[in-house]
Amino acid sequence: MTAFLTPLAGGALIGASAALLLMANGRIAGISGILGGLLGPAARDRAWRVAFLAGLLAGPWLFRLLSGGWPEARVAASWPVLVAAGLLVGFGTRLGSGCTSGHGVCGLARLSPRSVAAVATFMAAAIATVFLVRHGVAR
Repeated sequence: MTAFLTPLAGGALIGASAALLLMANGRIAGISGILGGLLGPAARDRAWRVAFLAGLLAGPWLFRLLSGGWPEARVAASWPVLVAAGLLVGFGTRLGSGCTSGHGVCGLARLSPRSVAAVATFMAAAIATVFLVRHGVAR
């Protein structure tokens, strides 16, 4: 039952935090936009951006404290592949004018046509990538 409730609770918390940020500040909880706004030359609204990012960084540590350990995670890719993947994600985030959290969680909830197109694009790319990797085409 825990395998079902943990992701459900996580999703509910993400949705609640996105809704709270929108209602309280009128801002979209897109991580790339929040970080980009903090790093920009005229960083406005610095306090809430720092608080939001601090919460993201504190979350795993709070989970560890409450659950008594880290969840098991295995990554079968090498460091160069992980770095290349990270750079590609960053490029895609910039190209798509937002990240999965901004488009997928907040944009879809607001029925934004741009977010629907972005989510359809990155989901199609993810499905194609998994298919190619699992069937040995991209090895």
